[in-house]
Amino acid sequence: MRKRSTEENQNLTPTEMGKMWATYTGNTMAICVLKYYLRHVEDPDIKKVLQHALRLSEQIVNQIQIFYKESHFPVPKGFTEDDVNLDAPRLFEDVFYLYYLQYTGKAGLSIYNAGIPLLTRTDIRDFFIQTLDSTIKLISEVNDVLQKKGFLINPPVSSPPDQVDFVHRQSFLNGMFGDIRPLHGLETAHIYDNINNDMTSKALLIGFSQTANREKVRRYFLRGKNINDRHIGTYKKKLEEEKIPTPKSIDHLVTNSTTAPFSDKLMLYHKIDMFSMKVRTYANGASLNGRRDIGGMYAKFLLDVSLFVEDGANIMIDHGWMEQPPLTDYTKRDQSE
Repeated sequence: MRKRSTEENQNLTPTEMGKMWATYTGNTMAICVLKYYLRHVEDPDIKKVLQHALRLSEQIVNQIQIFYKESHFPVPKGFTEDDVNLDAPRLFEDVFYLYYLQYTGKAGLSIYNAGIPLLTRTDIRDFFIQTLDSTIKLISEVNDVLQKKGFLINPPVSSPPDQVDFVHRQSFLNGMFGDIRPLHGLETAHIYDNINNDMTSKALLIGFSQTANREKVRRYFLRGKNINDRHIGTYKKKLEEEKIPTPKSIDHLVTNSTTAPFSDKLMLYHKIDMFSMKVRTYANGASLNGRRDIGGMYAKFLLDVSLFVEDGANIMIDHGWMEQPPLTDYTKRDQSE
């Protein structure tokens, strides 16, 4: 391995600072959540996947700590054992843990994949490439177990087209009036993916709202649940119009426990973080869409999510829970030069 110079060890670009901070914070949160899940899991296949996910998060956190030490960079506080009550009763059924890993794993992929082309330090870029590869393998394992147990949610198989065709009329873009074409494959795929994400998000919010200690935080979670409900309902209506089967709710995978396994701070950060990821998944769906009604739908959903995230950030700030990401500051560098 190439030996790095002292200067190279110490210097971090804004991208490296930001991506490592987000990855570190998210994985310290994941360690808290996964340790709690492992206290209650009974299915041996699901337990094995949870153990794999926990090992991966611990490896990520340990490696980033090394990078921080080399770079003389302050280690974020993130989340600690103070943010989890491992003795709290079961809040979710075993199958939910698989949906949760699928849901959060996609968020991790988004962070790692978007960062790799922007990273300049070779060792940090290699670390993110390895982390991306490990996360892909974890999600593949999750999907295999879901499929094995008959719980994998995917669009049904569709008949292939008779021949290759081209678009000849602007009516291809219609969605509200006139001749409206069926959904194409990419539109269906992203609607299904967003339903999956929102159903898991909704179940998580039900659990969080049952166990939050502060009334303002509880109301915020219920508001997020209602947003997910509306979005899921709109997605399902689009599919039903096409006679495409819609997935069933997973709300039943939440128990009736009211004892908090996590701090309000952790739960609030979790939902702000995952709703922020909706901005990317909704935008992905919009970018691959060709119908005006679906484009308008995603635009409305993005506004809902953006306002929700901002209000959640305000609650975090009011309680002194929002850890500040590293700021870009070139004044110190200019003074040292």
